[in-house]
Amino acid sequence: MSDSFEFDAPDHVTAGAIGVPGERVFYLQARQDGRVVSLRLEKQQVAALCEYLAGILADLAAVTEPLPATVELIEPAFGEWIVGALAVAYEEADDRILLVAEELLPEDEDDDAEGAGLEDVALEDDAFDRGAATARFRLTRAQVEAMVRHAKSVVTAGRPICPVCGRPMDPAGHFCPRNN
Repeated sequence: MSDSFEFDAPDHVTAGAIGVPGERVFYLQARQDGRVVSLRLEKQQVAALCEYLAGILADLAAVTEPLPATVELIEPAFGEWIVGALAVAYEEADDRILLVAEELLPEDEDDDAEGAGLEDVALEDDAFDRGAATARFRLTRAQVEAMVRHAKSVVTAGRPICPVCGRPMDPAGHFCPRNN
């Protein structure tokens, strides 16, 4: 079983990618007390997370504290494990956004519904009581806003989309199934 992580006050948090478009590996990363944890995700998970977090931020008061100066991945990034599911909750008492990632277990790979969406739930310690490792990050709204801005730019910086079929085009060329 993989390690679980609890970051109550990370000093760095980001979602980003390493590699060239079409071959990028996406990560959710946090650092606290000098310890860096990187978790591997799919591009679609990063995009969905950004959209969801942006919606939460839109429902809250505007961020007044300065945004973190840097939101780039700390390299080398090594994925501790692959994220299967994400959950988000807003902790009003502390004005923190709790992000919980759950490890993808081998039996999850056959379940199409797992990891596809985000859940907005009151998270309990046993919220992911399936034997999977979890990572819990308590984030400030400024950290979340900076991460969302950065991750959105990373997601959209991928391969261009074919205007005819809507699929990503490779730099070496694109076979468009609609041009037959």
